[in-house]
This record gives sequence, C-alpha cells and structure tokens, in this order.
Amino acid sequence: MHGFANPARFLRIARWLMPLLMVSGVVLAAASLAWGLFFAPAEGLQGETVRILYIHVPSAWLGMGGWTAIAVASLTELVWRHPLAGIAARAVAVPGAVFTAVCLVTGSLWGRPAWGTWWVWDGRLTSMLVLLFLYFGYAALAQAASGAGQGGSRVPAVFGLIGAVNIPIIHYSVLWWNSLHQPPSISVGKSAMAVDFLVPLLIATVGFSLIFGGVVLARMRAILADIQAEARLRRKAGAAA
Repeated sequence: MHGFANPARFLRIARWLMPLLMVSGVVLAAASLAWGLFFAPAEGLQGETVRILYIHVPSAWLGMGGWTAIAVASLTELVWRHPLAGIAARAVAVPGAVFTAVCLVTGSLWGRPAWGTWWVWDGRLTSMLVLLFLYFGYAALAQAASGAGQGGSRVPAVFGLIGAVNIPIIHYSVLWWNSLHQPPSISVGKSAMAVDFLVPLLIATVGFSLIFGGVVLARMRAILADIQAEARLRRKAGAAA
C-alpha cells in the first residue's frame, strides 16, 4: 500500500484510471437507468413509483460507503501516517454529501405516494439526515485544517472516526425501531427482490460507484495540484526574501 502513497506514482495511475472509471460508470448507470425506467415492470403495490429505487438505493449505499471510506482513510492517516490518506478523505466528502442529499430527496419523493407524507422523523431518515450534517461538518473542518499543519490535520481525521458510529445506526435503524421505512430487501447471500428489479439495481449501483470513484480521484488530483502550487509559491517567496 505504501507504494501507492507516493504522490507522483498516484498521479500517474489516476491519470488513466479516472477517465476509465468515469466513462464506464456513466455507461453502466445510463444503461441500468434506461432498463429500470423503461423496461422493468411496475411493482404490484407501489406501481410506477418503485422506479425511484434505481437512484435512491445506490445513493443511500454510496452515502454510507463514502463515510466508511472517510473513516478508513482517517484511521490510516492517524495510525500509519499514510501521505495520501487525509487527501483521500477530503476528496470523498463532497461526493459523499451529494449522494446523501440525493438519497434524502429521492426518498422524500418516494415517501409521498408510499406513506402519504414527504418526511417522518423515524430512525432511518433521521440518521441519514445526521449523516448529511456530518459530511458538512467534516468538509468545514478539513477546509479549516488544510493550512494548519500536521497537528491540525488530525482534527478532521478524529471527527471522521467518531462520525462512523452513525453508519451502523443507519443500517440497523429499521430493525431497532418501529419505522415506516421498509426493512432491507438485500442482505449478504440473499435477496427478497425480484430479478426484474434486482439486476438493473445492482448494475446501477456498480455504475454510480464507478462514477463516485472517478470523482474522488479527480478531486484528489485537484487537491494535490493545489498543495504543489502552494509549495512552489512558498519556495519562490522564501527565495525572494
């Protein structure tokens, strides 16, 4: 792993990997959404509104997966001092927040015909809203700590680890508390979902995940470019002085 911690080596890999992830992700996501929206059947109880799941469910998984990545990167930064770990965590924050917001918006649109209301303060919805606020807080801390040196960079890393407590709460909330939100339809090794819905959903999830990865790599490259540009400016200022 430490071989990939070299910024120059990472940039060489990201230069070709980022467009590969983006293009393949867009193709898969577009194909799965077309399949799910126009060719998959309507659901017996929810009718046409079930088609929101092809955006809502991948967004929910990526919202939680994004914070899991922040927690792993934060742990790596704190324990092993991995040079790119903090940059990776910062790069995940914005796309993670976007997918979490998309999850909340599409869930609200789905909830209106399914539950008769746009919003309920149940465990799943409330914990997802908390996740969005955690993303906002992490992004603000990371921005404030970007010029604070090594000691300041540990603050968002600690916050990233603490915020990970919310991930199992989101996952198990529909089991722990009485909730309008349906229990998980997919678990390890089994699914309660019909194949006509499951296949395009899984393809959409893969497509959105590839797009997520491409965006994270693009943001990491941009953050590294800013760091390198700032370092050059400091060297020039020091030489001029």
